[in-house]
Amino acid sequence: MVYLITGGERSGKSGYAQELALQLTNAPMYVATARKWDEDFQNRIDRHQQERDERWTNIEKEKYLSEIDFSGKVALIDCVTLWLTNFFVDTKNDVALSLEEAKAEFLKIVNQPEATLIIVTNEIGMGLHADTHVGRKFTELQGWMNQFLAKNADTVVLMVSGIPVTIKGK
Repeated sequence: MVYLITGGERSGKSGYAQELALQLTNAPMYVATARKWDEDFQNRIDRHQQERDERWTNIEKEKYLSEIDFSGKVALIDCVTLWLTNFFVDTKNDVALSLEEAKAEFLKIVNQPEATLIIVTNEIGMGLHADTHVGRKFTELQGWMNQFLAKNADTVVLMVSGIPVTIKGK
């Protein structure tokens, strides 16, 4: 089962996804895809970890999510945008290669037996037009990956101002 939770910045995606995970199990897994870029980012990671209690198993994995055993588990993957950034930076901004690698990783994890994945992503293309060429390339990458994930998800929820709007599935 795959849930895709999407929306704009600070739309309530992560909070909704965490509530959903706790409705589905008393022992969810939280997979953080963030790369620790600087001290501010580390502070953000620390704050997010403190928001989750002892019921959560926290795993940090920047790129290769298929190295995690999701079988029979409920896992929240937060978030696709940071995950894609890692591919994008490591491929020197190659959109096609980043997309290919990210899709391959997704297909490896989605086929693990009895895995329930709650995936958080951002609709960055709904905001301002990126100022730079690299920013526009990343926006394209994010949009194409979101389309791929939504097509493969059982349920897609768009968060708008903290309100979940189901756009696919139950």
